[in-house]
Amino acid sequence: MTQTENKVIELLKAQDDTVDYASEQHLIDDRILDSFGVISLVADLEDAFGVQVDTAQMIPENFNSAAAIARMVEDLEG
Repeated sequence: MTQTENKVIELLKAQDDTVDYASEQHLIDDRILDSFGVISLVADLEDAFGVQVDTAQMIPENFNSAAAIARMVEDLEG
């Protein structure tokens, strides 16, 4: 697990600490993370990593797991 993924998990746990984000692969598909949660998480990601998440990047594939979110952040850091 990367340092970015660990930080993403911390941010997710701040929203809801009842989910095992390290192993969950269907955060969006299983409605664990809803639209409000995504918007809130995007704000947290932008603050924590100094990136800008565009609406085009707010697709389920980028938010279904902590690993996917971390990959998106790392791509944005570029």
